[in-house]
Amino acid sequence: MIRRTALLGLFSALAVIIGYIELQIPLGIPGVKPGLANLAVLFLLMRYSWREAALVSAVRIAVIGFLFTNAFSILYSLAGASASLLVMALLKRSPHFSMFGISMAGGISHNIAQLLVAMAVVESGSLIYYAPILLLSGVLTGFLVGWLTTEVSRRIR
Repeated sequence: MIRRTALLGLFSALAVIIGYIELQIPLGIPGVKPGLANLAVLFLLMRYSWREAALVSAVRIAVIGFLFTNAFSILYSLAGASASLLVMALLKRSPHFSMFGISMAGGISHNIAQLLVAMAVVESGSLIYYAPILLLSGVLTGFLVGWLTTEVSRRIR
């Protein structure tokens, strides 16, 4: 129990630090981030279970949200993280998906969920024009996070 708590604390701290660093990096496209903090979540999902991944994700969202962003950011992050984690946990059960595929599906579902929340908040479907950009960024960032998680998994026993 103590080891598990320490592990989750370590991964939560890592996710918060990476998440904060990501906030400081402007990519030039509104709403698009590398999603590198999800490395901790994907690693825990693949190595342990969705419960550990969900806990670390929730801690990261809460800490980043309350310290550095606002309530709307928390809402968007919760929607994206929940959808992403659900999709990745379901795909993890299939032998047909690699870490890359699971991560890319997570990135896409994260962006779709955030887009749907944004459309509900502004009460307009006109934001749908942004979908192709978000889908592409979900694939690219998902691939990057999948590759990094694969590399980290190879190096950590």
